[in-house]
Amino acid sequence: MTTKMNKNGVSTCKAGENYEKFQMTIGRKRRTFYHYDYRDTADNGLFSCVKPTLEACRRERDEWLKAKENKRKQIMRQ
Repeated sequence: MTTKMNKNGVSTCKAGENYEKFQMTIGRKRRTFYHYDYRDTADNGLFSCVKPTLEACRRERDEWLKAKENKRKQIMRQ
């Protein structure tokens, strides 16, 4: 799938969030999804997912950020 968010399969997300809405046919039903990329400015890490809603993408991103922060805190304690 070619999108404005990637070039040759590589994300072009520089910093912050980027998303694109697309539709897919599953069986006879047409469904809408969001391709979501988020580039963390702290360590340049990339989070990417595809979900039915933008809110679901952002919830998963927040969980990813929280897990990264907890991991950072554990490393600092050692």
